[in-house]
Amino acid sequence: MPEPKPDLTGRVGIELLVNSFYTRVRDDEMLGFIFDKVAQTNWETHLPKMYAFWETVMFRSGGFTGNPLAAHAKLVPLTDMGRDKFDRWLTLFRATVDDLFEGENAEHIKNCAADMANVIFSRINHVPDPRFDPANLTPEQRERYARYKSPTP
Repeated sequence: MPEPKPDLTGRVGIELLVNSFYTRVRDDEMLGFIFDKVAQTNWETHLPKMYAFWETVMFRSGGFTGNPLAAHAKLVPLTDMGRDKFDRWLTLFRATVDDLFEGENAEHIKNCAADMANVIFSRINHVPDPRFDPANLTPEQRERYARYKSPTP
């Protein structure tokens, strides 16, 4: 039986996840050129920003400042930023998490990534957010929505 994987618990795990994920992205036929050729990503500055971003998302401690929406929007005139790109990004992200971690935080970061991919895609392409179609909600999103919509006594 394989060793159980750890859950994502802090900065060390975030850095491992981000480094592993962006290695996959850079090697990916669909996404690599967007980062390296179109956005001309400076990896020495981008990776620490991503550590801070995901640490802030997960643990509220990363000190991230920035505007991910604007960073992605500026690429729209330069290359196709269609649904297939965001779906591929999310597939790589989920696979990286699954290869490295398991547990509540691992599941949570995958759900956060899905939410962000949907928001960024819909906003920069001016299309409805697919999360608003109840058929597209994850069980966790359905539960949160039900709690939100329930009247409080």
